Amino acid sequence: MVDTWRDPAAPVEARVEALLAEMTAEEKLAQLGSFWPKRGDDAGEGEVAPMEDAMNGGPKTLEEASVHGLGHLTRAFGTQPVDAAAGAADLERMQRGIVERSRLGIPAIAHEECLTGFTTLGATVYPTSLAWAATFDPELIGRMARRIGADMRAVGVHQGLSPVMDVVRDYRWGRVEETMGEDPYLVGTVGSAYVRGLESAGIVATLKHFAGYSASRGARNHAPVPMGPREFADVILPPFEMAVRLGGARSVMNSYTDVDGLPAAANRELLTGLLRDRWGFTGTVVSDYWAIAFLDMMHRVAADRADSGAQAITAGIDVELPAADAYTQLGAKVAAGELDQSVVDAAVRRVLRQKAELGLLDPEPALAAPDAGVDLDSAGNRALAAEIAAKSVVLLDNDGVLPLDAPGSIALIGPTADDARTFLGCYSFPNHVLSRYQDRGTGVPIPSLLDALRAELPDASVSYEQGVPVREADRTGIEAAVAAAAAAEVCVLAVGDLASMFGRGTSGEGCDAADLNLPGVQTELIEAVLATGTPTVLVAVSGRPYALGAFADRCAAVVQAFLPGEEGGAAIAGVLSGRINPGGHLPVGIPRDPGGQPGTYLAPPLGQFSEGVSNIDPTPLYPFGHGRSYTEFTYSDLELDAEAIGTDGGLDIAVTVANTGGRSGEDVVQLYLSDEVAQVTRPVRELAGYARLGLEAGESKRVVFTLHADRTSFTGRDGARVVEPGDFTVAVGHSSADLPLLGRFRIEGATRAVEGERVMTTGVRITEN
Repeated sequence: MVDTWRDPAAPVEARVEALLAEMTAEEKLAQLGSFWPKRGDDAGEGEVAPMEDAMNGGPKTLEEASVHGLGHLTRAFGTQPVDAAAGAADLERMQRGIVERSRLGIPAIAHEECLTGFTTLGATVYPTSLAWAATFDPELIGRMARRIGADMRAVGVHQGLSPVMDVVRDYRWGRVEETMGEDPYLVGTVGSAYVRGLESAGIVATLKHFAGYSASRGARNHAPVPMGPREFADVILPPFEMAVRLGGARSVMNSYTDVDGLPAAANRELLTGLLRDRWGFTGTVVSDYWAIAFLDMMHRVAADRADSGAQAITAGIDVELPAADAYTQLGAKVAAGELDQSVVDAAVRRVLRQKAELGLLDPEPALAAPDAGVDLDSAGNRALAAEIAAKSVVLLDNDGVLPLDAPGSIALIGPTADDARTFLGCYSFPNHVLSRYQDRGTGVPIPSLLDALRAELPDASVSYEQGVPVREADRTGIEAAVAAAAAAEVCVLAVGDLASMFGRGTSGEGCDAADLNLPGVQTELIEAVLATGTPTVLVAVSGRPYALGAFADRCAAVVQAFLPGEEGGAAIAGVLSGRINPGGHLPVGIPRDPGGQPGTYLAPPLGQFSEGVSNIDPTPLYPFGHGRSYTEFTYSDLELDAEAIGTDGGLDIAVTVANTGGRSGEDVVQLYLSDEVAQVTRPVRELAGYARLGLEAGESKRVVFTLHADRTSFTGRDGARVVEPGDFTVAVGHSSADLPLLGRFRIEGATRAVEGERVMTTGVRITEN
């Protein structure tokens, strides 16, 4: 007779309770930890994270860690170069050892990073999250996530540590590249699509970093967050709530930071009261790597590691990652009466429920990889990476020099022109791991911009000079770059970032910026090239927006690409040649000035320019939502189907969009909402809906947005979310600052408290005109 917990036909809850009753105290705690297998030639201290050795107080071998079972296996693929087949075989060996060694024989959940694709050798490197957002195309990002999930599942992985749902509040923060921009609605819709895609492939999606991480003081990694509860509720939390309620995410990872003095890892109101009790989340909360240890090491809110563990599990963290340290000491806390056994049991239940869903409690759990020979960089993957890259490139400005019309000579200059790694995010395998193995290259073919431009324009003479490095103050190449630019008909000047970790790059985790000047002496290179008088196309390939106001008006064209992945070279070259009609739009603003004003468009009146009140103008050079094309789009015939609605009603907002130019193209139709008078300060305008629309030359279509009153809700004076009666303005246009059509409606009735689920998205339908 099969034990109830082994019976796939039994209800999941019955299986979990039967197994929990069977487990010893040691076996329960084993399910709440992980082990990070390090191979013999792994890089040493500090290569993965600072202070790593100080946080390795748990078991030192897999055998020791899994005597009583094991909850998770940490990054069996993503720590060292190992191909798919070898990695799958190694993972299977470890899983079989865990099963055979422990009394109950339950496999571990294998988790991996997957922010720009599966972070392993030979896997497709897709564009960064900021580039996903620049597409304004959630369906496309969902398709990408399904492919990523399928590749991970094929080699035996169960959980992906993605997506990052943080909302950008300061462009200087190093991890801007990992986010989906500065607008909560854009982050929430694109991120939820990613979650649905990953989950549809059988991979547990993990929302990061819950919550407030991106709003640190001074944009420093791990710094405190000086944010009030209203901004936290209305800006930081909505994307996470959308990904839980609409995306179906089954895991959440806590933030490293503390908000108003309370670290997220010890915040029960956040991890249990809000996430579970009010949002109805039933999955697992996993710690960010060493976040539990940080409670005593860095935050100093715990006396020792055991105290850190007790605080974290009481707050609601179920699994300690990347390795068990604090949670191995919880048994003594329970025995001493300092921690209730029911708290431990609640966390174990959630882990076991997830294992049941993954088939890991079945009589014969799948330990071998379904397809160890999978091509992790298949032609289909690369085609999708190319589509996303092409749709993410943003044309910021153009005086007519683009598209390049069969130029005889082009000078390609700059530090991102012939280094393919500059297309990749900090969590891409080539930058995250292979950068420590100088002889291993990038692991997948990645044409540089130089390669791609020569292939794109075979009849043109393309000369190349680096000019300056990305970050070092080496000016020795400027003279040759100036000579090349002066001799050419047009210059393409490629500047930007090289992503890495913990200060080793100019973008990425721990690579924060003091200001928004381009890194190193790249600005000096730009000024020297512009002084030649050769028409210059500036191409920024970066993980954050940099201030371009000092020279953008002297460039013939300006193009922005947010770390566009392995097919980024072809995407940028295609935009320059005109093969690709650019349709990307900015998920962040491009600042005018480098210092002091890294604010976002989502600001109340006092966050905008106040002429005569302050001499500092925070108005961006290019606003959120901005993006140009090689064709022209006009908007007309705005129509609202109601002048007034109730506090639980809705209305349709329709507009005609026409392509009045000479070629097909895509525009992002954007709907913004302004609350004219509210009980608290509100953003001057906020994105309420959007649609990426493709039109042939001369074609027009009708775009209809369905806006529910819930989409006007906000956190009121008493801390509760409300829909308030009053007047509202809707605006439709090409960006947050280019809004040719305005309309008004009124919400009538008594103020309504919004509790529980609410309408979180704006419906969109497109009809023939």
